[in-house]
Amino acid sequence: MSTPPYLQLNTVLQNFAEIPADEIQKLNQTFYPLPLTAGEFFIQAGDIPWQIGFVISGILRLYYVNSSGTEFIKSFCPEKHFVAAYSALILKQPAQFSIEALEDSLLLVADYDKFTQLCAGHSCWQTIKHKFLEALYLKKEKREAELLLDDATTRYQKFLAEYPHLDHRVRQYHIASYLGISPVSLSRIRKNFPPD
Repeated sequence: MSTPPYLQLNTVLQNFAEIPADEIQKLNQTFYPLPLTAGEFFIQAGDIPWQIGFVISGILRLYYVNSSGTEFIKSFCPEKHFVAAYSALILKQPAQFSIEALEDSLLLVADYDKFTQLCAGHSCWQTIKHKFLEALYLKKEKREAELLLDDATTRYQKFLAEYPHLDHRVRQYHIASYLGISPVSLSRIRKNFPPD
């Protein structure tokens, strides 16, 4: 029987495909708990990553830093989401961005090579991996379109829809960075939205 943290992981993956009980057991043996305190890194830019994580509680941010030291937030990763520097994992190269906990967080993490071995077994994992990669690609394409085509107010509206309640858990300058605008511009936009 799965303990509560593993139950979250199992439930999310079973939304993609039916997983036999013995495969669930293998999955739960592959992942282990990793607590992170606010401000602690799961991955730092320049490191070669080797883990994939699943967020049980808390929020992480994925962000780039340019040569001038300016930060650009790529995405947020709240509960029930997988997190990793996927390109760097696959290519076994240094990560170009960092992943930092914005709150005290609990992750379930796995060695990516062991997770890959698991996925090479039962056919359910192939289905899950395929659907997961599809979802990741669609999210990436949607994010690119928003940055290129939407005005700042529309981007903020979509942020609120994609990340419900995150507006009150994440610092405003982090949200502004994610939207590609200044904190002052975000403050102006938020004045037009009624409080929850």
